Amino acid sequence: MKEKTKYTWLTILGVFLAAAIPVVLILYGFQAKKYMDLSREVTRLEQKQEKLIEENKKLVSDISVLSSSTRIERIAVEELGMHKAESADIVRVDMKGNKNEQQ
Repeated sequence: MKEKTKYTWLTILGVFLAAAIPVVLILYGFQAKKYMDLSREVTRLEQKQEKLIEENKKLVSDISVLSSSTRIERIAVEELGMHKAESADIVRVDMKGNKNEQQ
């Protein structure tokens, strides 16, 4: 009887192991697919990041060109007809007293 029970348990263990191998392989396949999907996503995001960095560099360069004092002065003089203020053109206004007294 003892021998039969031992044989039964070995058979159950063998069946369990035989069934576990395909399950493990299926799980490995799912993990491999998930890894490949994530790897593709990381690659796509890295390419997007590189594109955004290059675009940002271009925009920073454009900002520095557009905000240069030489360019702004040229536009003010040539396109808007402006000129630098002379000392006589500057008027200073002094406000004395505090806010409570003015009301």
